[in-house]
Amino acid sequence: MELLILLVERRGQLVTREEIAKFLWGKDVFVDVDHSINVAIRKIRLVLRDDPDRPRFVETIVGKGYRFAAPVGCTENSNQPAQSSLTPAQIDSIPVSRPAPLPSRDKGIVSAQLWLGILVLVAAVSIAFVRNRQQVVRGEMQPPIKSLAVLPLKNLSGDPNQDYLADGMTEELIGRLSAVHNLRVISRTSVMQFKNTQRSIPEIGKMLGVDAIVEGSVMREGNQIRIDATLIRASSDERIWGDEYQREYRSALVLQDEVARHIADGIEIRLTPKERVRLAVARPTDPAAIEDYLKGRYYFNQRTEDAMNRSIAYFQQAIAKEPDYALAYSGLADAYAILGFRDGAPSQVALSQAKAAALKALALNDTLAEPHASLAFIAETHEWDWATAEREYERALELNPSEARVHHWYAGYLVYVGRVEQGISEAMRARDLDPLSLPINNALAGRLLVAGRYDEALRQVQKTLELNPNFSSAHQTLGWIYLNEGERDQAIHEFKTAVELAGTSDNDFIVDLGFAYAAAGQRTEARKILNQLKKKREQGLATSASVAILYGALGDSDQAFAWLGKAYQERDPELTYIKVPGRRFEPLHHDPRFQEIVRRVGLPE
Repeated sequence: MELLILLVERRGQLVTREEIAKFLWGKDVFVDVDHSINVAIRKIRLVLRDDPDRPRFVETIVGKGYRFAAPVGCTENSNQPAQSSLTPAQIDSIPVSRPAPLPSRDKGIVSAQLWLGILVLVAAVSIAFVRNRQQVVRGEMQPPIKSLAVLPLKNLSGDPNQDYLADGMTEELIGRLSAVHNLRVISRTSVMQFKNTQRSIPEIGKMLGVDAIVEGSVMREGNQIRIDATLIRASSDERIWGDEYQREYRSALVLQDEVARHIADGIEIRLTPKERVRLAVARPTDPAAIEDYLKGRYYFNQRTEDAMNRSIAYFQQAIAKEPDYALAYSGLADAYAILGFRDGAPSQVALSQAKAAALKALALNDTLAEPHASLAFIAETHEWDWATAEREYERALELNPSEARVHHWYAGYLVYVGRVEQGISEAMRARDLDPLSLPINNALAGRLLVAGRYDEALRQVQKTLELNPNFSSAHQTLGWIYLNEGERDQAIHEFKTAVELAGTSDNDFIVDLGFAYAAAGQRTEARKILNQLKKKREQGLATSASVAILYGALGDSDQAFAWLGKAYQERDPELTYIKVPGRRFEPLHHDPRFQEIVRRVGLPE
């Protein structure tokens, strides 16, 4: 209220943020000034239905302050009330807001006419508040916002080479909002599919199953960065909140935290003290290091081996420029962890580098969820340290409950240790957070298959194929569903399709095709594939476990366990799911030697 008075009194003039701070709080009171001013301006705009992009009342002078632009009329006679420009229809349209009390002290500068004019506005707000209470009684209130999606920020630079900046800022904003409990935030994989989309907000909201959408833009000019963000109710396309931010580029990470806090305020989610701390830990960073970090994330998300290596180079450059850059170490851990499991065999060097980078990231900032997830993944798939893996997964989800990738990985862990129904729950949570992700949708079908819920698994894999009929892993899962239901010819057809789509260099699908041939009694075809894998194994292009699987499918248990022994010595990650029923190791489960392998891998019997 006092800020509105100040702006109206100085109508037509620039009122700087410094003047506002001094007027409202004086010199000796400590508050989060920028945040408090922004919140007050948003509340004024909300009451006046003022669009910051096309303001009728309060104009933002970027980097300086604000100006009240609308004309203010006062009556000649101070004993008469000021004339309000608001019509009854406009008063009806004023959104609900609890009226603020008038200032208790007289600053000695407000005319009687102006006070009466402001009282008219307060009365209008009060009417709106009463009508709001009536709407509550009638059940007309909008439901609270419990889920949202951040659409890809638009690159306004006009230079496609700056896409990494817009994409990177989008991903970082998603990451910060994901750390807010009681808020479901859609993951990057799903929202990036709406980059440059022509779909409407209600349509996108329905596809992603969210209550609200954040859209905006980012532009860098010299050493300045500007972000515009708008929060929109998905069902009605109603604008809830919007603001613009301009800071030095070195404060880009601080700016992301500020935007995330303001979005939380806009949807009226109360942040816990820990969450406020997490959204205030960023500090000004070398702009060149930020540039390298965002480029690293940009290439990491492309997932090809060449792009992964480029991402590592950029993360290392960022660290060289900013040695205490925790996010860059976190990105480095992610990239090394992915590379550590390429080409079918684990890379000891890459995985040790991933672990070292994750530990360094946490030493610098223990509130980051991603390094905990990397440590959990390494502990599970390579070290077979199941207790550490679960502890790290749980810590990662405590820090970031909306991280779909962690729910996805944790679901696999739970299935591997025999807690299948819990694994399905985590897989469903991952799907809800990343509803358009092909791997996550397909993995849910796989978890349902392991539980013997074949009809549900079939429906889920069909939904995945609706998203992309050429997704090879979905055809692989469909093959396993058919195989478990005894439809071997259809299983062979699906595995063949997977091999054709992925290429003959992908051993994962070739192993399953050989397994299906053996199950169908086509032993000659199965042995051809077995011999191919053994030759690849000699060249370091296939794992010992893949050879063991085909020997088991062909009924040669002695050879199967001999190759399993080699797989154990090689720390083959395929042994993580050795207990899973209905899949590759199933023919060996009843052999007395099987429990010894399970024990050596450290899995519960």
